[in-house]
Amino acid sequence: MSEHDYESIKDRTYLIGASGHAKVIADILESNKRSVTSVFDKDPLIKKLLHFDVAIQPADNWPQDGYYLICIGQNEIRKKVAASIPDNLLFTTAVHPSANVSQYATIGVGTAVMAGATINVGVTIGKHVIINTCCSVDHECSIGDFVHISPNAALAGNVSIGEGTHVGIGACVIQGIKIGKWCTVGAGAVIIHDVPDGSTVVGNPGRVIKRKQIID
Repeated sequence: MSEHDYESIKDRTYLIGASGHAKVIADILESNKRSVTSVFDKDPLIKKLLHFDVAIQPADNWPQDGYYLICIGQNEIRKKVAASIPDNLLFTTAVHPSANVSQYATIGVGTAVMAGATINVGVTIGKHVIINTCCSVDHECSIGDFVHISPNAALAGNVSIGEGTHVGIGACVIQGIKIGKWCTVGAGAVIIHDVPDGSTVVGNPGRVIKRKQIID
């Protein structure tokens, strides 16, 4: 795609999913004076999202005159939708103007950063990640694809979060901890030990209460 083509589509954004999460994404885009071109959803009963019309999600023939964001809160479903979309479509990011994002952080495409979030120096965030309201991601953390860091969660420095993991609202993770893929960290949990792949961990201090097999 030429530079002229990029210029012609940069202000056109398509949202996939018409949930409450999509409302937040739409608000972030409008707060940045970016337009929402259309909203897609598989449910034919959903006709409106805020003041936007909702269209049936195409099986093929996706518009190619704009960028996309997958507005689905569940990590597994977000990954399935991403895998189903043609490779030639372009994804963008949505960062709320009140978020504090270091110039030395890296954010992958498809990622949304909500109001009041802090992302510090040296942080690396993967694709299609949700960094939710007022959460804190400190220096040199690494966050994999399809992760969701919930509101008011706090990651200290050098924390690693594997693909698909959900860190619950108000959870705290101390420095240097490694949390595996497709884990669930319960609301308010305090994580002071590494967490294996597929674990559900709750409490203070965090303890594993369930494990599931992860198939890549």
